[in-house]
Amino acid sequence: MAKKIRVLIVDDSELIRVLLNEILSSDNGIEVVGLADDPYDARDKIKLLAPDVITLDIEMPRMDGITFLSNIMRLRPMPVVMISTLTQKGADATMQALELGAIDFVSKPTADVQSRLHGLSAEIIAKVKNAAKANLVALEHCVNPPYIAQAPSISKGSKLGSRIKLIAIGASTGGTEATKEVLGGLPENMPPIVVVQHMPAGFTASYARRLDKLIKLNVEEFHQPSQVLQANHVYIANGDLHMRIQQRAGILKAFSEDGEPVNRHKPSVDVLFDSVAESCGEQALGVILTGMGIDGASGLGKMRASGALTAAQDEESSVVWGMPRVAVQQGAAADVLALKDISRYLVKSSYSDS
Repeated sequence: MAKKIRVLIVDDSELIRVLLNEILSSDNGIEVVGLADDPYDARDKIKLLAPDVITLDIEMPRMDGITFLSNIMRLRPMPVVMISTLTQKGADATMQALELGAIDFVSKPTADVQSRLHGLSAEIIAKVKNAAKANLVALEHCVNPPYIAQAPSISKGSKLGSRIKLIAIGASTGGTEATKEVLGGLPENMPPIVVVQHMPAGFTASYARRLDKLIKLNVEEFHQPSQVLQANHVYIANGDLHMRIQQRAGILKAFSEDGEPVNRHKPSVDVLFDSVAESCGEQALGVILTGMGIDGASGLGKMRASGALTAAQDEESSVVWGMPRVAVQQGAAADVLALKDISRYLVKSSYSDS
């Protein structure tokens, strides 16, 4: 019989604690071993109960969830799923939590809490189970890399090649920090880069703003009906819209689409990669990073079949080797690379020596 995942729920709201307990306890693979109403109570129960996963609120008395998360990851790293309200303040705090090492987050409703939170039961259970499978060594290296990412040196005779016109990246669990590391290692002069990161609407804008402050390229959330893609820009798909790419007369354009979820996701990596395969063929490069599930593997396979360069993050450096694993097993990824090597791969593929 499989060992149950031991969960500690940390939230100052008694109602939320009760509801999360009901939701998580309804799954036969999860055991709620404790409830804590603030970080100090949680600290004692972590020592006593040794949970496998913690669900953690952000706004709490005496010590906020961000400070407590920082202490956890410094003293006793473990999988943490944040419970965050879908507000501007909540989105920014959630991005900070992911930077500190939280595996994932759930958007906590602010109204009609009981029915809406129960409506998120499948998502909550799935994210707790995913967190329990996380590669904590990879997470720690991603959050606190043992090196400083630097753009690869480019020789004076190098210039952007004529082949690669677009780079497409897909990621899910653990992907916010993995994508940040990849983009942070790129120089200013790069082809347009389009990114699908699984996260809700409202959080993608905050994520794009944070990235824009940290890397050399210009980063923005893509939410317009359509837009011409420019070099030296990174476009993060809106958290509630698919992104598709078209190329006409050599001009690349991105389009947003409010369709049904694909592989349970909107935006979907497969939707993006499928459109890139169709519109760009061998002029594109696709990368699939850490994440749970199968989204992106099929699309990456179509990209490879169309002549595009394709790569997947390796198991050792992935927080969750799900999406990349499926891509590798299906033969969609021509290269399998450690996270620290992907920036250099993108630069080498985009430049040619004259």
